[in-house]
Parts: sequence; C-alpha cells; structure tokens
Amino acid sequence: MRAMFVGAGSLAVMTARRLLKRGHEVVMIDCDKARIDALAEELDCGFLHGDGSKPVLLREADPSKTDFLFCLTGNDQTNILASLAGHSLGYRRVVPKIDDPEFEHLCIELGLEDAIIPARTTGRYLADMFEGRDHMEIIALVKDAARVFFFVAHEEDGKPINELDLPQDSRVMFLYRDEKFMLSEPESTFKRGDEVMTITHSRNIEKLHQRWSA
Repeated sequence: MRAMFVGAGSLAVMTARRLLKRGHEVVMIDCDKARIDALAEELDCGFLHGDGSKPVLLREADPSKTDFLFCLTGNDQTNILASLAGHSLGYRRVVPKIDDPEFEHLCIELGLEDAIIPARTTGRYLADMFEGRDHMEIIALVKDAARVFFFVAHEEDGKPINELDLPQDSRVMFLYRDEKFMLSEPESTFKRGDEVMTITHSRNIEKLHQRWSA
C-alpha cells in the first residue's frame, strides 16, 4: 500500500517508519527543505518539497495510486485545507490531524470524518493511568480473522444499533459521545459525531471503509 504524508513532524515520521518497516511505500511533503534533506538520510521513502495544502503539489503526488493521505502538520487549518484538496483530487482515504477539538464538528460537516485528535487520545490514556486502571491494548486481544474497525457516526446513522446495516459477523462494542465512554446496547441510538468501535471479520473491512469513509 502507499501512504502520503503532508507534514514531516514527529507523528508523521514515527508513523512513516512503522509503515516502511512493514513494506509499504511512503511519500512525505514538507515546506522545510532542511528537514527533508535530514530525513532523506534516514528514511527510504519519497519526498516532495512545498506546501502540501496546494492542489498542484498533491496532484503531483499521484492520488490514484495512493491509499491514504495523512495531513499531520502542526497547523489545524492547513491540515483541513490539505484534506479537502485531497478529497477533491480523489485520494482514497484522507486523515487530518487536529489539535483543537472545536474543529471536530467542522471536519465532520466537511466530510472529513477520519479526523484524529492525538491530544485527546493521550489524555484519556494518562487519566486512566492516573486512576490506576490497567490499560491493555484491545488490539492485542484480537486474533485470527477478527479485526477492530473505528468510525465516526454520520447524520444518517441516527438509529438504534440493531437497525444499523452492518455486515455479517460484525458487532458494535462501545462508543464515545462527548468524551464519555458508553457500552453499546441493541437499542442504543447513534448520534452524529459518536466515535464507534466495532469487532468484525477481516473480510468485512473493505466494505466498512466504503460505508464510513465516503
């Protein structure tokens, strides 16, 4: 698979290293030429110098051959603009990073429902650690053909879970709503913006991506 990164900060570099070790192709875009030159000495990937929010540069990066566009600069507005440009150019999946949670609903309204908020995820982890809770990675418990799939609920998902059109061998496990953890029940009703975790069979992942990444 092929991943494109807008921004070459610590999060982008850490993710790129992992993808490269797993045999994936990586291309990074950054405005800082010195940063690119330094990274080129240690990362075996492609680099483009320039403003990654500009459509002309994103088009040069070949959207049709790219599976993910990660917009991970240190500026929320730049990440949102780059993501919108990526969507319009046909990138298959676009993931913007935002640091200000107030931009989350804007991202959802703009169709950028894969937006991530690293500070919130880290904050949850640290709060759990502070309260002495054991923090076992759920991914470590998933074996064989089982897979974890996260999505953000759309407006049209506002219905009871048992009425949701999920593939066979799929189940909603829990969700976060307004920062609050909620175990799912068959009669639980989604609201737009809910962060939902499902367990599913590996054969369903592509279908789920098509349903909730559009």
